Amino acid sequence: MKKIRPIIGITAGDPAGIGPEIILSALSMPYLYELCRPLVIGDMGVLSAAKKCTGSAIKFNPVINPSEGRFEAGFIDLVSLSELDFNQKSWGNPTMQTGKAMVEYIKAATGMAINKEISGIVTCPINKKAMQMSGFDYNGHTELIAESTGTKDYVMMLAGDRLRVSLVTIHMPLSRVSGSITTENISKTIRITGEALIERFGIDSPEIAVAGLNPHAGESGIFGNEEENIIRPAIEKAACEGLSVSGPYPPDTIFYHALKGSCDAVVCMYHDQGLIPFKMIHFTDGVNTTLGIPIIRTSVDHGTAYDIAGKGKADPGSLIAAIKMAAFQAECKRKKGF
Repeated sequence: MKKIRPIIGITAGDPAGIGPEIILSALSMPYLYELCRPLVIGDMGVLSAAKKCTGSAIKFNPVINPSEGRFEAGFIDLVSLSELDFNQKSWGNPTMQTGKAMVEYIKAATGMAINKEISGIVTCPINKKAMQMSGFDYNGHTELIAESTGTKDYVMMLAGDRLRVSLVTIHMPLSRVSGSITTENISKTIRITGEALIERFGIDSPEIAVAGLNPHAGESGIFGNEEENIIRPAIEKAACEGLSVSGPYPPDTIFYHALKGSCDAVVCMYHDQGLIPFKMIHFTDGVNTTLGIPIIRTSVDHGTAYDIAGKGKADPGSLIAAIKMAAFQAECKRKKGF
């Protein structure tokens, strides 16, 4: 039987950023159409402008809903939800209108995924300030999607083919991290990570490692007691729930061992603890994926890059990886019967 390719919705992100042009560059790769049926949610005028700046020969197939797509290489099936007055000077200059448009793309794609019209969504980069300028008080994609899906507990994972890291805390000053980690939110992160490794990555018996917070994982309390008082109880709680989890490990060695295959994911206490080693390995092909929500969502691991928007030189590598991962996760969920 011919494989049923999942429909993957791709939101265009901030129209003033590099999202539209990396979509054009990525979907010029015919092999992606062998993995999935890409559906772009964005703006016809903006995508047409991106076509000019990239020199792409790809054609557009406007559709109203996913069922109308032709999903053939050489064509982009596009649900156009806005009619922005876009010109060459618009690149790199977000406005209230572009902010509203990018939120509309995300909400529409999330609704399609909830209604099972598509199998997952891939999000191109947005700008938090532009989002808030347009009247939406969110820190980014994740909070908006979590609210739209009624999700309270979710986890940010950065994933590549060599390393996966999940974060207990995300965007906060380093001075607040120690007071923000709790046994409860660490065990929650471990649990959600383990469930996702099974359901979305096809790993039947995942091994999870947990990084400590302090140098040498506290070294028996000499450099801090968070490991013994907060992190270790969370690991023990997760182990009692049936997860294969170990740690806390010294942060300066665990990533080396993870790259050697000692575990399937590392749970990290704060943003840069996980993202510095991750981006050292996966700077151009890393994928941000949200765990714990009822839909598949992957994203590029970079920003809007306003300084090069509209110049046709943005690297589509992270978007290509995000599309491939969304398709892979959709296939894993199908096989697992989720």
